[in-house]
Amino acid sequence: MSSDRGTTVDPDGIVCFAGQDWWYHSRAHSEVQLMLRLAEHRPVLLVNSIGMRMPMPGRSTQPARRIARKLHSFTRGLQSPVPGLPNFHVLSPVTVPLGDPRVRALNASSIRAQVRRAMRRVGIARPVMFVTVPNAWEVVESMPHETLVFNRADLHSAFEEADAELIGGFERELLARADHVLYVSHALMADERALTGDRAFFLDHGVDLDLFHPEPAGPEPAALAAIPHPRIGYFGGLEPQTVDFTLLERLARDLPDAQLVLVGNATVPMGELVRRPNVHWLGMQPYEDVARYGAGFDVAIMPWLQNSWIEACNPIKLKEYLALGLPTVSIDFPELERYHAIVTAVTDPDDFTAAVGRVLASGGPSSAEARRDAVTQDSWDSKAEILADLIGLP
Repeated sequence: MSSDRGTTVDPDGIVCFAGQDWWYHSRAHSEVQLMLRLAEHRPVLLVNSIGMRMPMPGRSTQPARRIARKLHSFTRGLQSPVPGLPNFHVLSPVTVPLGDPRVRALNASSIRAQVRRAMRRVGIARPVMFVTVPNAWEVVESMPHETLVFNRADLHSAFEEADAELIGGFERELLARADHVLYVSHALMADERALTGDRAFFLDHGVDLDLFHPEPAGPEPAALAAIPHPRIGYFGGLEPQTVDFTLLERLARDLPDAQLVLVGNATVPMGELVRRPNVHWLGMQPYEDVARYGAGFDVAIMPWLQNSWIEACNPIKLKEYLALGLPTVSIDFPELERYHAIVTAVTDPDDFTAAVGRVLASGGPSSAEARRDAVTQDSWDSKAEILADLIGLP
């Protein structure tokens, strides 16, 4: 989608509207991993997440904490935060979460002005616009660009705290107007084929194979080393729209001789769960250290809720668990089907605890080597190369 509509000009950089905030979210997410690699050869401006809804008591989890950390992010401005990667830039625009149409229009105008200033400073004039969070549509729709990419990593309109009608409208605009729509879920891509046609592309998630290795660099973290085996482990966000906390409580109760190890940021109160003597919540850890925790698990779990968000998802942690060679038990979801030979998939949550117990006893289907082999072609480097070729980056 050339800015002058009459000629095709190579883009000179990428502006990525991320679904995460570089300063406080995990850096495992697809847009961050892809942008870090694309920045090795061209300027990249990562725009931190612009909120889909103002956190409010009674409607959002930990609203005060979320507002405070976002306000702190605003103070960061424009930075180049990765030593040795001068082409990678992060902008924390000052924003107001979605409100009535007049507020949204003013907010979008303000963000556009901030992004344009940042683009000038980092030397991007003909960008690829790479959009992960759908409410960025109000910002990018009137900004010149060479190519518009919608990174359809999740069904954002199914997010509990989102205004489903408003966010769904942004999603439909992006599905109709983007030059390329990237998917990680075959099921979601099939559902939306009528809207995207041949502009849809299944990129899939990647994995950092050097970081997520069965023998990661460095010793086992002290907090993990203090926990006896067998360990049932989970790393990632502990969020109410994805994780079945009732299932975790049942798992800890019914397998009292196993230790349940949870590594990740929680957006729900954890007090009741961690009162159990065999539950260990180690909190959020730096992305670079997560593999050292995971390598110490005996069984990895994905204790998902069964909802529309999960039906359209493809968790990156699946490939990270497999790259570590871990036997894995998961509530089933469509994108898991191609891994059924090496992952224990459970359709009924009532069977989850028994499945984990069996895998603890048997080691699970296949071998550690076979699990890692299943993802060796899925490095983030290879995904970035495919993306660069798809969108015509020089």
